[in-house]
Amino acid sequence: MQKLTEKKKYYVVRERAVPEVLLKVVEAQKLLDSGKASTVQEAADKTGISRSSFYKYKDDIFPFHEEAKGKTITFLIQMEDEPGILSNVLKTIAHFHGNILTIHQSIPINGVASLTLSVEILPGEGDAEAMVENIEQMEGIYYLKILGRE
Repeated sequence: MQKLTEKKKYYVVRERAVPEVLLKVVEAQKLLDSGKASTVQEAADKTGISRSSFYKYKDDIFPFHEEAKGKTITFLIQMEDEPGILSNVLKTIAHFHGNILTIHQSIPINGVASLTLSVEILPGEGDAEAMVENIEQMEGIYYLKILGRE
């Protein structure tokens, strides 16, 4: 399991360089999202992967769309409960021309606050990958996970 203080790295690779199992995980997720499969087992069977492979990789692969700008990204951040950290996150989003659609911060527990944000990346303006990378590398940020993209 990854430690909260470890930083994740993101890579953009061509489809031909991605292992087949990961492409099938994306395909299985599409089946579930579209309703063409009602269970993970059914989606796994249709794509020829095991259910455990689906669960192992489902949070680590998603298609990158050329038209990602003008889209909404929802992500979860766990951060230190210290003055100024939330402000720095918001400044970073503004710097990358992100438009905050929703924001929710939980009550801190053991000095850690959870923040859920939905951010629209304006067409022709923002760089979502750079924004996420900058937030992840900020002092006081323990964890960032992309929950969804539209």
